Amino acid sequence: MEKKLRQAQGNWVDGDRFWGRENDLAILTRMIDEGAHISIVAQRRMGKTSLMKELAGRLSDRYICLYLDLQEENAPADAVAALAMILKPHESLWRKTKALFSNVLHAVSGTVEEISVSDIGIKLRSGLDAGNWMDKGDELFRILSKSEKPVLLMIDEIPLMVNRMLRAGDEGITKENITNVDRFMSWLRKNSIEHQGKIRIMLSGSIGLEPVLHQAGLSAVINNYQPYDLKPWDFETAAGCLRALANNYEIEYEDDAELVMVEKLGCCIPHHVQIFFSSVYTMCMHRKNMRFRADEVRDLYESEMLGLRGHAELTHYEERLSLYFSKERLPLVKAILTETAVSGFLTKPVLLELRDEYTFQENCPDDALAEMLRILQHDGYLARKKEGYVYESGLLRDWWKKAHEEFYTRRK
Repeated sequence: MEKKLRQAQGNWVDGDRFWGRENDLAILTRMIDEGAHISIVAQRRMGKTSLMKELAGRLSDRYICLYLDLQEENAPADAVAALAMILKPHESLWRKTKALFSNVLHAVSGTVEEISVSDIGIKLRSGLDAGNWMDKGDELFRILSKSEKPVLLMIDEIPLMVNRMLRAGDEGITKENITNVDRFMSWLRKNSIEHQGKIRIMLSGSIGLEPVLHQAGLSAVINNYQPYDLKPWDFETAAGCLRALANNYEIEYEDDAELVMVEKLGCCIPHHVQIFFSSVYTMCMHRKNMRFRADEVRDLYESEMLGLRGHAELTHYEERLSLYFSKERLPLVKAILTETAVSGFLTKPVLLELRDEYTFQENCPDDALAEMLRILQHDGYLARKKEGYVYESGLLRDWWKKAHEEFYTRRK
């Protein structure tokens, strides 16, 4: 029987909408069973959150699986309050947590289960500050370590929180900000070591954690986490996904159209595969013809993936550069990406020419330029190839070229 797959909806998928990560799940499960702490390394839209949610579903019989999202948090006290709140569905853990925070929950003692989750969260946060978040957090980890089953704590978007901490205030990355991040990440590291075997921690995020920490000289605080490189789908997996989607929505590919779609993307980021199919399905429904030909791929790619449909998705790649780079460095970074998109290949001589054009050399020494390129590679913009750089994603390359080529000056 041919496989069928429903389209992904929302920010993550699991169960019957999950596709193509069986080998990753098997490897990660083995690492978790062996007690490893893990840092998932991947570029945006690779399916990291979906992978963690699916892991939680499959391992819930032998682990207490906790998912902690730090996307909106700004400080260690916020993270500790959020950690306390995710224990609420687990009765025995929540009972001990309420006792730990009895000083701030006493006003609603006896009715705490009746008030809203947001109100409980506000009360928990009000009881935490720079002086006690660490002690309270340590006690939460001790509570977790004594649970009836081992704990898998999956912390998502920790790089966003750490990056905000590093750049808090108007002066950018200051010594005080670095000290605050060091204190938080060292605290997390201490608890991961102290409760090894009882608690497994998995870190992830939509930007890379290591490049963020590296800018502050704090890479060592995650050296006890095993990195796991979550790669794009291979062509076979991506094509299989497109076929399963087509089977579910009664679309018929002609002349191996799905293979042409995969080749057009170049780098098969799961979300990009999904939105390409969505464009195919929408077009077929509008014209009331569910056959999609290979010779239609290019026009659909140009009009939809590089048009308004793709604009909202791909603009984020440009916007998030400001998370890594200062406003003084951004023009050079964008010039590097534009040059690579238009010419197709960035050589070292051209790279140095761009540096001289966009900044004085003393303000961007060789080590700073190397760090810039390292971040662009880590976060999925560029890939090293022989003596230069190319785009890893054909879709991102074509979109960047279309968006920035108008003001580009070709170099010889």
